[in-house]
Amino acid sequence: MANKDGHRRFGNIRKRASGRYQARYPGPDGKTRSAPETFARKSDAERYLTMVEAQIVRGEWIDPARSKIALRDYAERWIAERPGLRPRTLGLYRWLLGKHINPYLGGVDLGRLDTPLIREWRANLLANGVSISVAAKAYRLLRAVLMTAVNEDELIRKNPCRIPGADQEKTPERPVLIIAQVLALADAVPRPYRALILVATFGCLRWGEVSALERQDIDTAAGTVRVRQAFTELRGTGLVLGPPKSRAGRRVVTVPPVVVSALRDHLATHVGAGPDALVFTGPNGKAIWRGNLNKLLGWKAAVEKIGMPGLHFHDLRHTGNTLAASTGASTRDLMARMGHDSSQAALIYQHATTEADRAIAKALDKAVKAERRKATKKSPKRRRRGDDPDEGPTDAPARVG
Repeated sequence: MANKDGHRRFGNIRKRASGRYQARYPGPDGKTRSAPETFARKSDAERYLTMVEAQIVRGEWIDPARSKIALRDYAERWIAERPGLRPRTLGLYRWLLGKHINPYLGGVDLGRLDTPLIREWRANLLANGVSISVAAKAYRLLRAVLMTAVNEDELIRKNPCRIPGADQEKTPERPVLIIAQVLALADAVPRPYRALILVATFGCLRWGEVSALERQDIDTAAGTVRVRQAFTELRGTGLVLGPPKSRAGRRVVTVPPVVVSALRDHLATHVGAGPDALVFTGPNGKAIWRGNLNKLLGWKAAVEKIGMPGLHFHDLRHTGNTLAASTGASTRDLMARMGHDSSQAALIYQHATTEADRAIAKALDKAVKAERRKATKKSPKRRRRGDDPDEGPTDAPARVG
C-alpha cells in the first residue's frame, strides 16, 4: 500500500532496465532483502510485498537466504541424520533419490520448489515408464524430506508436496490360498523346504524373518517359533543380518501341530546340531537368497501345480494373516502375531474377513430360502401367508398375482 505522498509504507519497488519490477523490503532484523525474482507487472510486486509484510506481522516470515540450499544437498543430509534407518530402507532412499529425484529436482533450491514443479516432476516420472508404485515411494520420500524443512529446520514456509493421491500405491489384490492349497504346495516343493512353506504361512512370517530362523528359535515342545532377527538383501553388500522390520517384529508365534510336526522332522534331518544353525539353507548350508527360491523350490512349477500361477512367496504371509483374522482374533492379538506396531494392517484383514463372513451368511440365507420354496411347492396343501417365518404376519394383505 502507498502513503499519501506516493511512497510505500513497507518496502519499495523499482523498474529495471529490462522492464521488469524488483521488490525490496526490510526484514525483521533490519537488513534489506530483495524478492527472489523480478515481476512482469508492478501490481505483482506490490502483492508480493503485501504478502511478505503479513508474514512478518504474523511471525511466519522465513529468510529466503536460508532456503538457498539445493534439494540434493539437503536430502543427502536428511538421510545421513537418520542413523536408525534399516539397511534396506537406507538403500531404498538412496536409490530413489539418485534415480528419480535428483535428476529432475536435485539442483533446485528448496525455496524455489512449488506444487506445479512437483506435479510436473511426477508426471515426467510416469510418462517415462516409472510405475505408480515407485513414483509413490519417491513422492513420499520427497514429502518427508520437505516436511522436515518446514517443521524442524524452518527453511521453507509450506510443503509443496500437495498432490492428492500421489502417495498412494495402487497394487493389485494379492491371492489368498485355502488351507488345502497350502498343504498341497508344501508337498509340491522338495522335501527340505516343506516346513518352510508351512512356517511362513501359518506363522505369518516375512521372508527375511523365516530365512533367518536358527535352531534355538524353534521350541517343538511348546509349539512356538521365536522371531528375533531377519535377513535383508542389499545390492553390492549381500545378506545383512539385523533386527526385524519393526519393534513389534520381535515376537514369539505359536504354530499349529501340523507345523510343529514338520519342523520336528526338518530339524532332525536337515539342520545342524548347533543352536545358531540356520533352519532353512541352500544345498551349500548357507542362507537362502530370495532370488534363488525358484531354483531351490521349483517355485514356478509348484504354484502352477496347485492352480495358482503367479503366486509370490510373500503371498504365503498374506494367506496366513487372512486365516488368522478369520478366527475372530482381536486386533491386538493379530498385531502381535503379524509383528506390526500399527493396527492398520490388522484392521484391513479383519475388515476383509468380516465382509467375507457377511457374504457367507447371505449365501447361506439364500440357500435356506430356496430350500423352503422347494418344500412349499411339494406340500399337498397351500400354506397360508405367515406360516413361513421369512414372510410377513398372517393378517398381511395377500399379494396380487
